[in-house]
Amino acid sequence: MSSELEQEIEGLRRMSREQLKGRWRALYKAAPPAAFTANLLARGIAWKLQERALGGLSREAKALFGGGWAGEGVKTPRRSASSPTLRPGNRLVRRWRGRTYVVDATEGGLSYDGATFGSLSEIATRITGTRWSGPKFFGLVS
Repeated sequence: MSSELEQEIEGLRRMSREQLKGRWRALYKAAPPAAFTANLLARGIAWKLQERALGGLSREAKALFGGGWAGEGVKTPRRSASSPTLRPGNRLVRRWRGRTYVVDATEGGLSYDGATFGSLSEIATRITGTRWSGPKFFGLVS
């Protein structure tokens, strides 16, 4: 690491929180997270300075982390969990609060308690009395 970079990083320790916030904005082109302490701001700034001087993460590492850091203003894309596909004849069984619930997939939709529903979430909401993700409730996704 160059001595100029080392001096710049060392100088971060002497900066006030307001000065660090200004430096953060200049480097990241975004406001720093409100909850960051002066220490965390300094660490994030030091990271960015080193990244610029020495190079960033490898492509493999960036892919592993989702392609960006929150401080860079890059929104990490959510992994789209492929919706589980239920075919006619599939049966889901869930034990919840001491009772067992059974849902059957039919040609016309999802059958539960003598009625037909269009989604598992509708059924999970009916069972729990509150909005739920049906696939999560029935353990189809984590």
